[in-house]
Amino acid sequence: MIEVRPGGRRRIDRVLAPGYVLDVDTLPMDTLRERRDEAAQEETDLSYLRRLLHARIDIVKAEQQRRTSGGSASIVDQLATILADNALGPATGSGRHQSLEPSRAGEYRRRAEALVGNADLSDVSALSEEQLTQTLDSFREQEESVSQRRREVQNVVDGFNAEIARRYASGTASVDELLASERGKDVPEDD
Repeated sequence: MIEVRPGGRRRIDRVLAPGYVLDVDTLPMDTLRERRDEAAQEETDLSYLRRLLHARIDIVKAEQQRRTSGGSASIVDQLATILADNALGPATGSGRHQSLEPSRAGEYRRRAEALVGNADLSDVSALSEEQLTQTLDSFREQEESVSQRRREVQNVVDGFNAEIARRYASGTASVDELLASERGKDVPEDD
């Protein structure tokens, strides 16, 4: 489960803290953009973890299906097909274009792997029916938690984007100011 710790130092703790979006209409534009970007990075990382969990769910389900149908091909031999079926299937949920790369890919991969404890997903055929069911239940529970947090983070991103759009529409922010501030970041400081 992904827990949010009040006062915690992790990015998700900050992004989902109630004060993070408080008085969004009075935040300076730079702060608004920084918070939006931080929340967008958290969304990207949660999306990555969710995809890892979906892949593991698909592997376990494929092994269960193989056993039910009496198939003899190993899961390793079918791995490309199993993972491609998920990637090519219809999208579900609130997927959005991600222009960022996951910043904590290794951490999330280790977290997903830790969910199976001693179960080695490269040899799911060695797991008992009970272990497969427990593993699948664990992955599904974790995926539900990740998806819930991801939706919460998406709401934060959407709120910041709405405020930025409102400011541009009302004329309280201008593209010229944005371009000027971006140019200023590219200028090296004098020593």
